[in-house]
Amino acid sequence: MAANDNSIVSSRETVIEFVSKLPEEMPLAEIARKVELLAGIQTAREQARRNEGIPAEDARKRVDSWASK
Repeated sequence: MAANDNSIVSSRETVIEFVSKLPEEMPLAEIARKVELLAGIQTAREQARRNEGIPAEDARKRVDSWASK
């Protein structure tokens, strides 16, 4: 198994565990939104480990502007 395959398995396991904790009656579209958010958080963490991405203060400003829409 290649190193890239391990990250796929890890992501798969993360999603399975995450979805298993959601309420059974949750609509599929809502589950998809939550999984997309989880993926975004994982991407941000990976970028932070590589010293990429944007500073936290800039991120807060963006979130505040999105929340006000």
